[in-house]
Amino acid sequence: MGHSRGGEGVSRAAMDTLTPPPAAQDGYHGTVRWTVRGLLLIGPTIFGHDPVPDVPSATILPGCDGDVFDLQGQMFVDATRGVSQGRALHSALYVVGANHNFFNSEWTPGQSAAPSFDDFWSGDETDPLCSPGQPTRLTAPQQQNVGATYIAAAARLFVAGDDRVRPLLDGSGRRVPSAYPAKVLSHALGGNRAALLEPGPGVRVSAGGRICEQVTDDAAKACLNPEDINASLAHFTTFYPVFPEEGRYAAALSWNAAGTPIRFTPKKAIDVRGSQALALRVIVPPNSTGTRFGVSVIGADGRRTTLGDVRIDGLPGTQFTTSYWGQEVRVPWRGGKVASLELTPRTSSGSAWLLDAWGWNPGTPDPREKALPRIDIGSLQVAEGDSGTRTYQVPVKVSGRGGGVVRLFLLDTTTFAVKSWLATVRPGDRIIRVPVSVVGDTLYGEGEATWLLAKAQKGFVIGDYFGGVDVTNDDPAPVMSVASTSVSAAEGGTLTWQLSLSAPTETGYWAATSVRPPVSGVELSTTDVDPDWFEQNAFEPVQPSRPLSETSLTPYTFFEPGATSATLTVPTITDDVAEPDEVISLQFIDPEGAPDLTGTVTG
Repeated sequence: MGHSRGGEGVSRAAMDTLTPPPAAQDGYHGTVRWTVRGLLLIGPTIFGHDPVPDVPSATILPGCDGDVFDLQGQMFVDATRGVSQGRALHSALYVVGANHNFFNSEWTPGQSAAPSFDDFWSGDETDPLCSPGQPTRLTAPQQQNVGATYIAAAARLFVAGDDRVRPLLDGSGRRVPSAYPAKVLSHALGGNRAALLEPGPGVRVSAGGRICEQVTDDAAKACLNPEDINASLAHFTTFYPVFPEEGRYAAALSWNAAGTPIRFTPKKAIDVRGSQALALRVIVPPNSTGTRFGVSVIGADGRRTTLGDVRIDGLPGTQFTTSYWGQEVRVPWRGGKVASLELTPRTSSGSAWLLDAWGWNPGTPDPREKALPRIDIGSLQVAEGDSGTRTYQVPVKVSGRGGGVVRLFLLDTTTFAVKSWLATVRPGDRIIRVPVSVVGDTLYGEGEATWLLAKAQKGFVIGDYFGGVDVTNDDPAPVMSVASTSVSAAEGGTLTWQLSLSAPTETGYWAATSVRPPVSGVELSTTDVDPDWFEQNAFEPVQPSRPLSETSLTPYTFFEPGATSATLTVPTITDDVAEPDEVISLQFIDPEGAPDLTGTVTG
């Protein structure tokens, strides 16, 4: 079991147990005395999107999580799809009204010895779903009761093999009185499922639907509007810092009339004979009610079979929750060879997102934990040099037995351009060759690097998912000068200092200041400057009015790559108060040694 970062930690322990890391890598080495039968993860992180596909897992996703608010733990389910045998059950448990901390008594006020707090935050607003005291918000004892119930259920299923508790975890919709009054929703991948439809570029979709990209800034291709914060949460969580990310798809559905089927046709017919139900994972908008679809399949012989209707109500949600989350629905079915899947809207209008479709059977098969081959990425530090081009290989180590496919992402930290490709690794390969060219020059540049990240596509686990080539700066920093250290502006105007560099830079150059009490005169206050600018540069509220030197205000500017001039500004506002001239005094934090600045606002 693991909570928060501990969830990622125990997953890594399971990985190291099955596939030990290379000798030079961190992790457990040698023969182990244990077998990991399953994982129970509470509000976990998974920055590497690198679960262990053959070890069963159940992941609790708190609906009011203010810490791991993106619910990236969803990747313990989604990122296992198609990677290995698919026999291990991977469950997601969405707990409405639960925050991040209260599952742990040592992180709960009134229970802990150390300082602790309620991690949910909604600013000065009362959130109708998650603020303490709201009907849907769980108390700490209620939340801990939920945790105990599902820890016990996971142990009964994964360790004791008691299939009677599986319906609590696998999307069957079963609830248990011992978790009352909590509402817990579940869906799952793996177990007794056979892949029927995974949306992607190879799937044809009729009018009313489209294949959408989960992680992109292109609104026309995106599943959710990129300006909506939900577009990078839960199922769509970003594999930071890769953006956009190739290879992750869903199907977006939108309709304005009932009765017209939306058809999905993969490249070839899929044989899922022997299934007892067809299972779908579908997202509908938060707080929506009554979304209904008729579900039909078109056989390889062209015969259309109507299976029944499903209804999905949206999760409760506010601007402070992650509520675009897939719910599992099923219709009875004898299975067969399927050429197309149809969803027919029964409501006059609506929208939804189809994550995948499966042939489903009850039962929990033996996961047959398998020691998959493993990839670990390392880093190089190299000098740039003053001229010429040098080529380096990113250290990418392959260990274990077998082969497969991984997706690699090469990111230039200067341009943020991402190159993505699938790399096939054959049995016996011990490296993946990823060349990186470094061009020498005499321009100052900090933070130049090419990063490499990896995700398992088929037949692999990923240990150290992040590495690359870091270029050490070997050129002197330019000298910054100020045209005039003392400037003035009328109230409502902008104080502006003209800054210069003695030479251009390759990666840009930051100049940052802090506010000091002036030697003489009346100091500018928080209510004398532009409020939006203040909050963006101080991360504090404007009120109550106070001298700027008593805040964390940090005015700064940036010299673009190749530029030798920039301006540092402090925008002011007008008011109806008769005031004397007011002063701001700035001291450079970086670069050190630059002259102090003074700005005077005249009434």
